[in-house]
Amino acid sequence: MRRRVVISAFLTVAVGLVGWIAVDARFPLFSETQMLPTNALSTLRALYAVNQASAMRGSISVYDIDRGHRLVKTISTVPNVDDVRGVAVSAVTGKLYVSYRTHSGVGMIYCLSVYQDVVLWNRAIKPDVDRLSIHPNGRLLYVPTWEGGSADYINVLDADSGDVVREVNFSNRSHDTQFPLSGPLFQETKATDGSGNYLYMIDPSSYAVSRIGPYSGVLGPYAVDSVSRHVVNNVTGLWGMQVADIKTGQIVSASIPRHPLKEPGLLHGIGWIPDESEVWENSSDSDPHVYVWDMLDPMVPKLKEQLSLRGKHGGHWLTFDLKGAYAYIAPEKNSEDGTEVFDAQTHRAVGSIGSSEDIVEIDFTDGVITGTSDQYAIGRAAR
Repeated sequence: MRRRVVISAFLTVAVGLVGWIAVDARFPLFSETQMLPTNALSTLRALYAVNQASAMRGSISVYDIDRGHRLVKTISTVPNVDDVRGVAVSAVTGKLYVSYRTHSGVGMIYCLSVYQDVVLWNRAIKPDVDRLSIHPNGRLLYVPTWEGGSADYINVLDADSGDVVREVNFSNRSHDTQFPLSGPLFQETKATDGSGNYLYMIDPSSYAVSRIGPYSGVLGPYAVDSVSRHVVNNVTGLWGMQVADIKTGQIVSASIPRHPLKEPGLLHGIGWIPDESEVWENSSDSDPHVYVWDMLDPMVPKLKEQLSLRGKHGGHWLTFDLKGAYAYIAPEKNSEDGTEVFDAQTHRAVGSIGSSEDIVEIDFTDGVITGTSDQYAIGRAAR
């Protein structure tokens, strides 16, 4: 058994930090190793990014957010990762979970000790997995059964062992499971039988299921605000987004006025900046832009800016750091391209990290976890 590693001391002695190398004036990338003084490491805001580029897929690169996103270390995890599906972490237990599919299509989850950089378990979850979430106490995982599957439920897992403890039934093709700050558990599906036009809410105590909708099409990525009053949704067939008032059930549409002259398919990636003043939304796969919405009145969104990505394709996911200083716009699924980093206040591109859409922030003080973010760009204004 490996001894617990104290992060502050470990990083000081063993790991270099990676500096910027300018690929061009707008998009620096990271490479050259440097050391920081010991007293600079008493606090660390670390970005844990599950790599999706082919050579490193499934490993985790750790970046120092406050020091130019310099690379701290890369953690080797498990072999045979073909498609990373999601990540979740608990500040309470110090454990991080990655759902993925193997090259033969088996749905798996591995559990990593954040303190030891050791994989504690790695096991198949039947019938499959997708973008998961975790209970605030760190004891339960909520795992969809895959957007391409036919199972009409999600699994609830014991986070210590990975054992399935119950199923929650409602619809097939379950995809993104989200547990926002004020709860309850939220779930969308890719079902085409009409049930995919609803957003589901699951009581984490009774497991009673209710729903919001119908929306104008099958739902995609979504994000709930800090008090679980408003939710923003990507919706199939819509150049824009729909916003729902969770309390009243009212749904409004916000359209992008000047968009490509083609069918939108599903815009993919949406989220609240932590103070909830804005919502950022990725475009379609062929439109390399991010749309920023003013959310002063959540039910009357106003498009305020269009941001350009460096590639030819739209982003596939987006999220923010806890402070709302940076936005992370991931490329196409399993792309070799880097994840772009934007200053969330000025809306300017400031660099890139390795290719990842499965990203969480973990904050340390003197080697102890003091805060974590969520892979979903949920609102945080109330906390």
